[in-house]
Amino acid sequence: MNVDMRHLRALAAIGDEGTVTGAARALHITQPALSRTLEQLESRLGVRLVERTTRRLELTDAGLRLWEHAHRILRQLDDALAEAAAPAGPPRPLRLAFAWAALGRHTVPLLRAWRQRRPEVRVEIRRLDDPEAALRRGLADLAFLRVRPHDTTSLTLVELASEPRLAALPEHHHLAGRAELTLADLADQMVALCSTAATTGVELWPRGRRPVTMDVPGVDEWLTTIATGEAVGVTSEGTSHHHPHPGVRYIPLADAAPVPVYLARPTDPAHSATVDFVRLAHHHFGHSSPSDIHHRRT
Repeated sequence: MNVDMRHLRALAAIGDEGTVTGAARALHITQPALSRTLEQLESRLGVRLVERTTRRLELTDAGLRLWEHAHRILRQLDDALAEAAAPAGPPRPLRLAFAWAALGRHTVPLLRAWRQRRPEVRVEIRRLDDPEAALRRGLADLAFLRVRPHDTTSLTLVELASEPRLAALPEHHHLAGRAELTLADLADQMVALCSTAATTGVELWPRGRRPVTMDVPGVDEWLTTIATGEAVGVTSEGTSHHHPHPGVRYIPLADAAPVPVYLARPTDPAHSATVDFVRLAHHHFGHSSPSDIHHRRT
C-alpha cells in the first residue's frame, strides 16, 4: 500500500492533538503538508480515518485502530533503533503500568523475585490514568488491570487473583469501628467514585437501595474526600496497601463480589522479557505451572 513512517507519525499526532494545527506543531511541519500526508494515507488505504468538523478532528473506528497500531509500531521502531545504536548496553526497562494499585502486598515480593531471576532487566513501574491505552500504544509492556477490557483485540490477559472489596471510611465515621460491613450499611451514604478506577459503581448495590454518588478525578482526591468526611468509598484490597491514609479506615465488605486482577500484555510483545515476567507472576500467585496461564484473544 506504499505507507511509510511519515504517514503513521501524522496519524499518531492527529489522534493525540485533536487538531491539524496542534499535530503540525508537534511534528514541526506546516499544516498543508500534514493535511496532504493524511489525505495520501486515506487514499492509499481506501478508508476514511478522520472525520473533520469545524472545530476538531475525530478519528473514525478504523482511524482509532490504526492510531493505536501506529503508536505501537513507532515505539517499537524507536526501541529497535536505540538498541542498534548501543548494542552492548543494558536492555531497556520492562515498562509496567497500573491505574490505582499494582498488586497490593504481592507487589514488592514479585519485583524482588524478578530482580533475582532477571537482574539485567529493570522493571519500570508507572501509575497512569489509562494503562490499557498505554499498553495498546506501546507506552507500556505490561499492565495490571482490575476491569477486563471490552475489546481484547491484540491483548492477552492472565487472571492472577481475585481481591476482596473493602469499604473506605473517614476515621471518625460512626461505622469505622466495625470489623466488617455490608453494602447495605453504605446505601444511605454519599459514595465517592474515582474516574481512574472503574471497579466501583452503583450497580454493586441492588436496585432501590443504591447510594448517591459523587465523582472525583483521581486517587488523591478520592482519599481526601473520604478523609474529610464528605463521602465513603468502596475499593479493592490492593488500595489499602498502596494508599494507606491516616484519616481513612479500610474495612472488609462481607457481601461484595471480589475484583479480578489481570496482567495484560500485547499479544505480540515488543520486549523479549514480557512473557518471562508473566510466567513469574503466574507462578508467584501459586498456579501450578505456566501452562495454566489463561489466554484470552480475539
